[in-house]
Amino acid sequence: MRPEIEEYLQFLEGEKGFAPNTVAAYQNDLAQFCDYLDDISQRECAAQGIPPREISWHQVNKFRLLSYIVEELKAKKRYVPATVARKVSAVRSFFRYLMKQGLIQADPTEDLPSPEVQKKAPRTLTVDEADALLAQPSGSESPEARRDRAMLELLYATGLRVTELVSLDLDNISLEPRSPSVRCLGKGAKERTIPIHEQAVRALVAYLNEGRGRLVKNKKERALFVNRRGERLTRQGFWLILKHYAREAGIPDPVTPHTLRHSFATHMLRGGAPLRSVQELLGHANISTTQVYTHITDEHVRRVYEQAHPRAR
Repeated sequence: MRPEIEEYLQFLEGEKGFAPNTVAAYQNDLAQFCDYLDDISQRECAAQGIPPREISWHQVNKFRLLSYIVEELKAKKRYVPATVARKVSAVRSFFRYLMKQGLIQADPTEDLPSPEVQKKAPRTLTVDEADALLAQPSGSESPEARRDRAMLELLYATGLRVTELVSLDLDNISLEPRSPSVRCLGKGAKERTIPIHEQAVRALVAYLNEGRGRLVKNKKERALFVNRRGERLTRQGFWLILKHYAREAGIPDPVTPHTLRHSFATHMLRGGAPLRSVQELLGHANISTTQVYTHITDEHVRRVYEQAHPRAR
């Protein structure tokens, strides 16, 4: 059973262009499913008094899948609905692959119900909180402070994912006065170009002129953002930097790199940007993913209405 999983993971990475972290998540989810099937098979064989044997993918039916969801994911592991939905989605995608490859004759996940997940509105910063966060590195002119200022400004200006941010190379940035922009490679190896506003441009210019050169040790290094060793900054490295500045800014709730992405989208919509434009800037394949932000903006409109209308107070 497991060789097909390995082939599927290679397909995701090589042909679909999935990010390594996404492929690793699929690997973990499918390995857990495979372990469950192995355990079930051994129990069934023991009950029948026959030697243990491995089942094949074409022997997996809807009953086994439902047992996996109810027994393993919900009862034993007690995963939250969102995690259950993700793991079921991984299994469903894998069986679709097996069907396309002709390795099974019927897809047991075809009529499998998807666990309902109530989408929570993502945590966003207020405009004042965003301003306070971005102002934190301003008290120093060290190379690290210039770098941090440039990263925070760029993230809030573009809504980049943290992986996209730390993956940027020097030639991904265009600082031409007429149309400064950043070019990044998103999910599914899809490239998009995002405009950059003037404040982010100034922060980037200051970092490139007076910060990066003092950090880089190897002149052949092409990474835009580097650490103190002159090597490409990691996702974990940026996370620690962001946590530090959020704490210094006095922002109480946990602030993650995705918080800035959510804030970018929400503030753009509140400012009047069309949903389709925000979808393109974020690199969402489906507009339904972007629509989660409309709930937040609707709440904002309601508050403004209640504060402004004389009969609503």
